[in-house]
Amino acid sequence: MVSLNPVRILKHEAEEEKAELARLSSFVGAIAIGDLVKSTLGPKGMDKILVSQGRSAGSVEVTNDGATILKSVGVDNPAAKILVDMSRVQDDEVGDGTTSVTVLASELLREAEKLIDLKIHPQTIIAGWRRAASVAREALTNSTQDHSEDSEKFKEDLMNIARTTLSSKILSQHKEYFSKLAVDAVLRLKGSGELSAIQLIKKSGGTLEDSFLDEGFLLDKKPGVHQPQRIENAKILIANTPMDTDKIKVFGSHIKVDSMSKIADLELAEKEKMKDKVNKILNHKCNVFINRQLIYNYPEQLFADAGVMAIEHADFDGIERLALVTGGEIVSTFDNPELTRLGTCDVIEQVMIGEDTLLRFSGVKLGEACTIVIRGATQQIIDEAERSLHDALCVLAATVKESRVVYGGGCSESLMACAVLKAATETPGKEAIAMEAYARALLQLPTVIADNAGYDSAQLVSELRAAHSQGTSTMGLNMDAGRVGCMKELGITESFAVKRQVVMSATEAAEMILRVDDIIRCAPRKRVPDRGYC
Repeated sequence: MVSLNPVRILKHEAEEEKAELARLSSFVGAIAIGDLVKSTLGPKGMDKILVSQGRSAGSVEVTNDGATILKSVGVDNPAAKILVDMSRVQDDEVGDGTTSVTVLASELLREAEKLIDLKIHPQTIIAGWRRAASVAREALTNSTQDHSEDSEKFKEDLMNIARTTLSSKILSQHKEYFSKLAVDAVLRLKGSGELSAIQLIKKSGGTLEDSFLDEGFLLDKKPGVHQPQRIENAKILIANTPMDTDKIKVFGSHIKVDSMSKIADLELAEKEKMKDKVNKILNHKCNVFINRQLIYNYPEQLFADAGVMAIEHADFDGIERLALVTGGEIVSTFDNPELTRLGTCDVIEQVMIGEDTLLRFSGVKLGEACTIVIRGATQQIIDEAERSLHDALCVLAATVKESRVVYGGGCSESLMACAVLKAATETPGKEAIAMEAYARALLQLPTVIADNAGYDSAQLVSELRAAHSQGTSTMGLNMDAGRVGCMKELGITESFAVKRQVVMSATEAAEMILRVDDIIRCAPRKRVPDRGYC
């Protein structure tokens, strides 16, 4: 007699979800992630409070940055993890659009769920989406403006993009001030896009409008005791080397002596060793020494005697950026002074910001290097202001490289949706249904923007669709007045590079999740008890 019990091929405790169950699990996870960040989208979006656990238990972050929220939220659903990774890539690639890309991907999957219920095969849906994405990208490309030849118009484009980016952030109340700050900083880069030359320093105290752009490089450190406080024509040696003398550097060693004089000899040998090292450093003919690690009292005294400014414990990010802007290199051995490249700058002096003293490096070799000092009432405000400004700087740097711009406020999404719907009417077969679903997902972005502002989204989006269908392709949502308006007149523009990345990333991620028909969770690894204990 044949047993009808299913054959188990997976280890015990391993789990498998098949077909419809697997697909439903993926859809639910992805849609939940979209719903989580949906309320932060647009100029009237809300913020989230993130309370951490573990080592930094109780620390609070207040943000509406999609990438920051998703990075901080621990997710277990595999489809949700794909969307989290996608938002992180969006943040790394172009710096903005992290919420838009997550919401679009989740809306595509919400539409796919309805089509699956209609017994349309996932591969048919994917084929329709691919055709729709191609039409959408073509429509988006055709709607771009490029003013890179006219410096005044291009600067105005950059200002508009900065205003649009910052209008949904904590800096929206001061967007004019911070837009100018960001544009001035990016234009100093002279098209290089080297964002690491722009340093952001956070100092609590004052208000957000006390923030400023300093046309030098600021280092949050002080010179050593009795050392020069101001240096002109600085020759800077940047190092990552131990400069401490009070411990024997052979770990785990034991030294036995039979008299106190032997201990004094050991200390003297250590001092001599450190003196030799300092002399090797001074042989580089530098008048400023900046070290990644600590500098103890004895070498600090030797540098003071030689008239050299020595700065200790400059964080690694700080000295890497300092090496970039001063034209030097980070060294850890000092035997070949002729092979070492020193950094240079005109003046190093101390400046006061609030109650803190910092060092300013003026006239650095990389002339476009600058520092933005962010002030604010609380640490949470300053952190969120830094994230907002970083987004704006990334978008502006991307726009300098890819100078085409498109209109914002839901205008581009409506334009693409109308193009996809038109193409769907000319497409035979079930793919047309998938294309219509793609267009509906695109229109969800302006719908969410209107919902978050408390306006009647159904009315506004239908007016927007009608305007685009009649050929007025610059119409979008004016969220200050709660009606449809001309984005060209309002100056609401976005970077083409950001918008293109949003559409393509969301489509690819949604396609990948839709292809899944089986989820296998491996059996957890068991802890083997230590046999040394009973």
